Amino acid sequence: MARVLTGIQSSGRPHLGNILGAIVPAIQLIEQNSQEESFIFIADLHSLTTQKDGEIRKANTLAVAAAWLAFGLDIQKTVFYRQSRIPEVAELTWYLNCFTPFPMLANAHSFKDKSSRLADVNAGLFTYPVLMASDILLYSADLVPVGKDQLQHLEMTRDIASTFNRVMEEEILTIPEARISEEVMTVPGTDGQKMSKSYQNIIDIFLSDKELKKNVNGIITDSTPLEEPKDPDTCTVFKLYSLLASEAQTKEMRAKYLGGNYGYGHAKKELLDLILTKYSKERELFNFYMTHPEEIEKRLVEGEEKAKKVAYPLLQKVRSKLGFN
Repeated sequence: MARVLTGIQSSGRPHLGNILGAIVPAIQLIEQNSQEESFIFIADLHSLTTQKDGEIRKANTLAVAAAWLAFGLDIQKTVFYRQSRIPEVAELTWYLNCFTPFPMLANAHSFKDKSSRLADVNAGLFTYPVLMASDILLYSADLVPVGKDQLQHLEMTRDIASTFNRVMEEEILTIPEARISEEVMTVPGTDGQKMSKSYQNIIDIFLSDKELKKNVNGIITDSTPLEEPKDPDTCTVFKLYSLLASEAQTKEMRAKYLGGNYGYGHAKKELLDLILTKYSKERELFNFYMTHPEEIEKRLVEGEEKAKKVAYPLLQKVRSKLGFN
């Protein structure tokens, strides 16, 4: 049975782009592929490279877990856990650091993007790819779903594992393969760019009704007068609506855009109503979990116990080969 592993940063509450691009597809795959074993972890150690406030990290971790659970992640069909609760990953990272050449890390996108401002680069950011490799190799993952922008890090994981196996003269670490979906959904943010926390253009479906209305109303549109026809294909509101609506609903809104006497305020109201209707159950469950953190904790602890049963034996093999047992 192939083992599939996915990591999610605890950098804040998941937004609509995270939900449509990662959470929903991953849950659908788990439901559809009974021949695969799924591991999903919250990468709270990775978040330490940028977020130093422990209370914020804890709140973010709970929010990420609550979102996955609210959208129906079945913890009986997947191993769902916090990265930081499996200390073996930190120990393995040190061992693998000692097999990773400096030029490889210096060439990593995660470092190069900030290399012009070295004062902002901490050692954790520089060795980020090695921790990512440990996340994967500790659980002998066969497949890792990645976007094309993350493919380099997976190639580095493969190189690190191959080097370790060659030096140790034994196939201890599983060489993972990338699972790249050609149908990765690109969700526009309120400013038309790709939705991202770093752009501050997200739509947070878990906000209160009043706050969500303000969020949706903040979507940038052009100044075409109410009575004139509008181009749906250049409008962010329409693009977001079409990602969530049925084919019939999308066709109907397109006709309204082209027919005139239909303003962007009308479109934003329809988008808001659709979000509130489509995600009413998930919003309710998210609020339940966030006000009952003990329910989240119970589910994460269950997953962490399963994860440790896989991580511990692998680390012992590594320790033995390195002379530490």
